[in-house]
Amino acid sequence: MRNSVLLVLLIFAVIIVSCDSKRVYDEYKSVPDSWNKDSIISFKLHPPDSTNAYNLFVGLRNTNAYKYSNIFLIVEMVFPHGKTIKDTLEYRMADPSGKFLGTGMMDVKENKLWYKEDVIFQESGEYTVNIQHAMRENGKVNGVVDLEGITDIGFRIEGPNSK
Repeated sequence: MRNSVLLVLLIFAVIIVSCDSKRVYDEYKSVPDSWNKDSIISFKLHPPDSTNAYNLFVGLRNTNAYKYSNIFLIVEMVFPHGKTIKDTLEYRMADPSGKFLGTGMMDVKENKLWYKEDVIFQESGEYTVNIQHAMRENGKVNGVVDLEGITDIGFRIEGPNSK
């Protein structure tokens, strides 16, 4: 009986892992109680090749403590030879009724947000992706210092032709 339970668990684990065949790189970093506006979350990665096009995503996990319907992020990619691309991006986090978007049945919702499509990593070496929030409240000049409700920030690369 015990061996059959172990076999079922092993088969289940293999199915779960093999279902994500698009994944080339996928890493999350936890945020303590809140995400400070000066806190930059960095990911260091080595793309697998310089010929195929890849799709890039930012991942966010949020709880019900997140009190906004959108999020502004500054995402910076630093290339191995020093070139830097910096983008300010806005993503919807909730629908007009206030219901959070993303996947997850419990308190935490996971959002897979498009960053760049069909990227070819032409330089070999280590790339760095830096992610920082740039949230502001309506009518206020200064940004939100400590953003509550975001628990994890991630970066994901998916393989060729995976949309």
